[in-house]
Amino acid sequence: MITTKEAYTNVLKHTVDYGTEKVLLHQAMGRVLAEDIVADRDFPPFNRATKDGIALHYAALEKGHTSFVIEAVIAAGSPTIELIETTNCVEIMTGAVVPKSTNVVVMYEHITIDNGVAKLNKKPLKGQNIHLKGSDKAKGAIVLSKNKKITAAEIGVLSAVGKSEVWVKIRPKIAAISTGNELVDVHELPLPYQIRKSNVNSLYAALFEEGIVPELLHLKDSKDAIKKALNTALQENDVLLISGGVSKGKFDYLPEVMEELGVTKIFHRVMQRPGKPFWFGVHRPTNTVLFSFPGNPASTFANYHIYFKDWLAKSLGLPILVNTVILDEPIENKSDLTLFLRVKVGAIQGKLIANRIQENGSGDLTSLANCDGFIRLEPKLNEYCKGESVPFLSTRRII
Repeated sequence: MITTKEAYTNVLKHTVDYGTEKVLLHQAMGRVLAEDIVADRDFPPFNRATKDGIALHYAALEKGHTSFVIEAVIAAGSPTIELIETTNCVEIMTGAVVPKSTNVVVMYEHITIDNGVAKLNKKPLKGQNIHLKGSDKAKGAIVLSKNKKITAAEIGVLSAVGKSEVWVKIRPKIAAISTGNELVDVHELPLPYQIRKSNVNSLYAALFEEGIVPELLHLKDSKDAIKKALNTALQENDVLLISGGVSKGKFDYLPEVMEELGVTKIFHRVMQRPGKPFWFGVHRPTNTVLFSFPGNPASTFANYHIYFKDWLAKSLGLPILVNTVILDEPIENKSDLTLFLRVKVGAIQGKLIANRIQENGSGDLTSLANCDGFIRLEPKLNEYCKGESVPFLSTRRII
């Protein structure tokens, strides 16, 4: 049995780069950018009005002018014009090109217009309400760096630079696998000795949040059936996420079958709670990576967030986030195991405060819906104090 630190290090040693592919812009949402994106022209590409109002030359103000004849009206999308008389002005709409001979825009709220003459009610500052050409990014500058997840904001930038197609990281093909004769489908009425499948559906949902739609498989407690199904899954997938079948029960055939199929065991059993029987390995012939989690709901759920999410992030070139929270109560861990405890998190004065929630062991499924994530507590002779900062693994968006 190894420590969580050793297990985590070993998992991240076996990340895989699945290459890149080009996709259409509207298919890029949620994908990981695989190229640096450069500005194809200055941003903004012209001096741009940021308010509706009038554009004038500040020199006229310095000469004492406060009233200005309106020469023209400029809408966004109109070609640039030039002010004929520097003591006049033009009406201008937000987004329009600021005339070359003007250098300040005064919003309508600060002027009065009467018979084609605009009178200032408040003296403006030179250059105000003008978004200068190239002030965001100059032509040729990097506007988006690779290895970041594409969100709605990035889609806007990609659109602005004319990227109708974009290179992104290829995501692994994944099968989420449940095991055990006691499991029935969600729509079925379980017998008194059966339960409905929940772990594999939680894995499906978690992967869906990553933009991955996994294949769902189920393995009955038959060694021959398990071997046949796993052999096919190894050939057809990049990753197998398995729930159950890796403990010490008489029907836990997975470790034996995986060895017979040529899967290299990296480790089995980790000094942690929940999730101690976690099995991890690689099928060298296909380079398929196997995460075989214990079947208890909290064990599968915790190990997915402890190990797989960071493995996936590193495989896709994304940064691995490290979060901490502040304990709202003292907690002891005098065992020899790393504890992952379910907590509810709230923000107080800009700090994330963790409150431990009531749970009933690794099999307690309902408590997972009440928590925001897990705190990690390493073995420690003295108690963790209230107000102490500890590592936190988020299982849902908190803010």
